Amino acid sequence: MAKIFVEAYGCSASFGDSEMISGLIQNGGHTLVKNSSESDLNIVVTCSVKDSTANKMMYRIKSLKSKPLIVAGCLPKAEQSSVEKFADKASLLGPNSLGKTIQIINSTLDGRKQIALEDSDLSKVGLPKVRLNPAVGIVEIASGCMSECTFCQTKISKGDLSSYRLGDIVRQVQTEIKEGCKEVWLTSTDNGCYGFDIGSDLPSLVNAVVEIPEDFMVRVGMMNPMYMPRIKDKLIDSFDNDKVFKFLHIPVQSGSDKVLHDMKRGHTAGTFRDIVSRAREKFNQFTISTDIIVGFPSETEEDFQKTISLLDETKPDTVNLSRYSARPGTDAAELKQLDAAEAKRRSKIIFEQISKLSIESNRKWIGWKGKVLFDEMTDEGIKGRNFAYKPISVIDQVAIGESHMVEIIDATVKRLVGKIAS
Repeated sequence: MAKIFVEAYGCSASFGDSEMISGLIQNGGHTLVKNSSESDLNIVVTCSVKDSTANKMMYRIKSLKSKPLIVAGCLPKAEQSSVEKFADKASLLGPNSLGKTIQIINSTLDGRKQIALEDSDLSKVGLPKVRLNPAVGIVEIASGCMSECTFCQTKISKGDLSSYRLGDIVRQVQTEIKEGCKEVWLTSTDNGCYGFDIGSDLPSLVNAVVEIPEDFMVRVGMMNPMYMPRIKDKLIDSFDNDKVFKFLHIPVQSGSDKVLHDMKRGHTAGTFRDIVSRAREKFNQFTISTDIIVGFPSETEEDFQKTISLLDETKPDTVNLSRYSARPGTDAAELKQLDAAEAKRRSKIIFEQISKLSIESNRKWIGWKGKVLFDEMTDEGIKGRNFAYKPISVIDQVAIGESHMVEIIDATVKRLVGKIAS
C-alpha cells in the first residue's frame, strides 16, 4: 500500500473533489500523507479558469513529477496536450471520472500511465471523503452546466448539466452534520440551473435541506444570473430561514449588455440589478458577491464605464476581479485581443473602486453584535462568519466549529474585526 499526497486548487467543487479522492484512497487501503516529500505518489487536483491559475498549475505539475504523478481536475480535461507537455508520464483523471481513482493510482504506481478523462455516470453524492475542514461539509449538487460562455473552459472540462437527486443530496447533508460539520456548502459548476434536467430546482433543494432538524448553517454557492428569472422569487423565499446564510454569489461579469451578449452570458445587467434589489428588499442585511472580467476583447471604453456605473449602483459587498485572459479552446480566444496595457489600466481603476465599496460595506457592521460560527483556519488565525456570511476575525482565542456572540469593533477591506461579547 502506498503513501499518497493530495493537493487541490480552484473552486469549492474542486476542493470537494479532492476530499472524495482522498476518501477513495483511504478506502482503497492506501495512506494519505501531508507532504509530497513523504509520498510514493502525488495527486494534484487542478483548476484552469484563468491563465495565471493554469500557469501556477503547470509549475506545481513540474515540481511534483519527480515521483509518480496523477493530474486530476479541470486542466487535463480542458488542456490535455499542455499537461502532457510538462509531464508526459503523468496519469490523467477528469473531474467526472472519480470512480476510476483507485484503478488510476494502482496503474501509475506500477509505472503505467493511464488516462481517464471521459465522463462517467457515477454520482459524487455519497462517495467517501476526507474533509479539508472538519467544520465544513462540501456537498456537490450537480456537475457541468447549461451555459456556453465564450471565455470559459468549464464546459469543456465538465460538460453538460447533470444534477444529483434531491433525496440523495439531503442524505449526504445529514451525513455531513452527523459527522460533526456545522456548515454545509451546496456547490456545483452553476447552482442556478440545478435540477432543470431532472424536474427540480434550487429553491426546492434549499427548502428540503433546511428541514433537517439539527443545528447547522447552509451556504448556497455560485449561480449565474441567466437562470434567476426562472427561480428568483422562490429562491429569495427559500432564504427566509435562519439556517441559510443571507449570501448570494452571482457573477455579473460586465455592466454592458453588449459585452454580456458577446460573452454569451444569457443575462443582462438588469437581471443582476433585479436580483440584488429583491434580496435587499426582502432582508435588511444581505451580502452580495459578484465577479467582474475587465478587458474582454470587445469591451470598449463605453462598456467599461457601464461596468463602473453598475458597481456604483448595486454596491456589491465583494467583487472578484479578473483581467481577461484567452483560454485555449474558447470562442473568445479567437477574437482580436484588447491591448494589455489598456486592460491593466481598467483593472487598476476597478480594483480601486471595489476596495472603496468593500470598506464602505464593512464599516456599516461596526457596532453589530450577534452569533458567529468560526469555520476557517487562515494564516491570520481562525475566521468566522455571521448570518450574512461576513468574514470575521476576533482578538480572542476560539476553536474551529465553535459559535460565539461577537461584537464588531473595526473593519478592513477584506473582513470585520470583533471581540467575544459578554
